[in-house]
Amino acid sequence: MQTPVEYLSDLAIETVNELAAALRTAIPRLVMAVIFVSIAYVLIKIILLVLRRFFRGIYPEEQDLIAQLWVTVVGVFLWFGAGLVLLKILGMGDVAASLGTATGFIALGVSYALSEMIEDAVAGVYLLRDPDFNPGDRVTTQSMTGTVSAIELRKSRFELDEGDTVVLANREVEKRWTREAE
Repeated sequence: MQTPVEYLSDLAIETVNELAAALRTAIPRLVMAVIFVSIAYVLIKIILLVLRRFFRGIYPEEQDLIAQLWVTVVGVFLWFGAGLVLLKILGMGDVAASLGTATGFIALGVSYALSEMIEDAVAGVYLLRDPDFNPGDRVTTQSMTGTVSAIELRKSRFELDEGDTVVLANREVEKRWTREAE
């Protein structure tokens, strides 16, 4: 039978040995994680810079909001993917898989909840890109006739002949509009 001092001594030695074994396993993973995060940071910054320049070449300056939206969306996906890979490198692959699955379900719910806003944004992109629908044009929509005063990502503003301003969701405008002859 061991004395209390011998028991504590053996317990301390066993604890130190387990800690050393855990560090031998963890240190290479931590080093790989630091290397991965460094490389991912540089690559993502380069990709976003190239995308930003690409979209600025496609969209005119007044449509810079669309370019920023695309760059932000791509950036979120890249950083989320890098985070999942980082969890895998750190030995938490099951957590990464669960997080990826849960995020998919959350994204599905959010997209359903925001479906009208997403529809407005997509219609806004189409209206902003349409060469026949510009501020100053006189148009007739399903509900009114007026002059386009502003086209935004989610809504468009129209000045009526009486001087009133009407704001319509882009999904309503994009469905059916007619440009009046000048």
